[in-house]
Formats: sequence, structure tokens, C-alpha cells
Amino acid sequence: MKVDRFEDLLVWKKSKELAVIIYKHFESIKDYGFREQILRASVSVMNNIAEGFERKTNNEFKQFLFIAKGSSGELRSMLYLALETNKISESEFKSLYNSSLEISKMLSGLIKKL
Repeated sequence: MKVDRFEDLLVWKKSKELAVIIYKHFESIKDYGFREQILRASVSVMNNIAEGFERKTNNEFKQFLFIAKGSSGELRSMLYLALETNKISESEFKSLYNSSLEISKMLSGLIKKL
């Protein structure tokens, strides 16, 4: 894999875009515990990709990609809670869920490649 910066990784770009959407959508939610958990999960995906990349070894990078993948699962779990507590609509859920699932699949592919 010949990428010089984590900012050039498509999976990082997509995870950043999703984190921005999550932040904008949930920033005004008054349920502090819920809001902080879903925001942390979304940011954890992009940050673990970046941190792992900067470690400069494939083994460490893979370890951080697994953590990012776990955070992606946590995000999807929180989206179910958001749907069932009427914080998002069914269409918003599907869009956010599918984005997170796509990122998770991309992470799996990158892990296999390493």
C-alpha cells in the first residue's frame, strides 16, 4: 500500500464525513449521555485509522483498524437506540447505518490487504 498520509485513505475520508454528519445531527440532543457516546464512537473510527497509520508498521496499523471497526459497530448499535427512541427517522437511520456498514467493510478489506 503506497499512501503517504492517512488523509489520502478513502476509508478515513468516509469516516470523517460520517463523523461530521453525526456531529451535526446529534449536537443539539439534550440527552447528554447518549449524545456523547454516539459522538465518541463516530470520532473513534476516524481517529483510530489516523493513529494506526501514523504508527508506520502494518501490525500496529492493523490493530488500530480492528479498534476502528469495533467503534463502527458501536456506532451502528447507537443508531438502533437513536431510531427506537425517536432521535432519528427510519430514513436517517438507514442512511447513517449503511454509511457505517460500508466503512466497516472497507476496514475489513484494508485489514486483509495488510
